[in-house]
Formats: sequence, C-alpha cells, structure tokens
Amino acid sequence: MQAIQNKIKALNIEAVVWIAGLIFLALLKPNGSSHLSICPFHNLGFKYCPGCGLGHSISFLFHGDLQRSIECHMLGIPAVIILTHRIITLLKK
Repeated sequence: MQAIQNKIKALNIEAVVWIAGLIFLALLKPNGSSHLSICPFHNLGFKYCPGCGLGHSISFLFHGDLQRSIECHMLGIPAVIILTHRIITLLKK
C-alpha cells in the first residue's frame, strides 16, 4: 500500500492534466458543428470571448491544418509550444 501511495505522490498531477488536455484536443474532430462550451462568456450570451476558438485552433494544428488553426485563433500554436515546454519542465523534476 505504501508503494502505491509513493507512486501517486511522485506523479505530477499538473503534467497529467496538461497531457490529457492535449490528447483530448488531438482526438477532437475540429469540424464538429457543435460542442460543449464551458466558457462563461459564451454561456452568458456574449458574442465575443478572447479565448474562444483556442481549442479548435489546437485541434486543427494537431490534424495538420495550419491555416485553419491560425484562422480559429492566432495563439493556438504558441499555446501548444508553451504547454509542451511546461510538460517537459514538470516531467524533468
């Protein structure tokens, strides 16, 4: 039992969450007509949100569609680079 607890403590939860998020976006079909939104601005009926489109941008990037990725959100590519750097940094610890 102690060995299992030690492995859980050694597991970096933040790295796991970022990896899971990127895997989810890689598996997501970016051309889907509707999706669940947890954006508070979207759910309150606002037309504009500075972060909306970021998930689609990352998904298009993982599917190799660079142009649509940039069209959805110009910060999609930098976000993937920053998250990848963060994951590597966390896993090195």
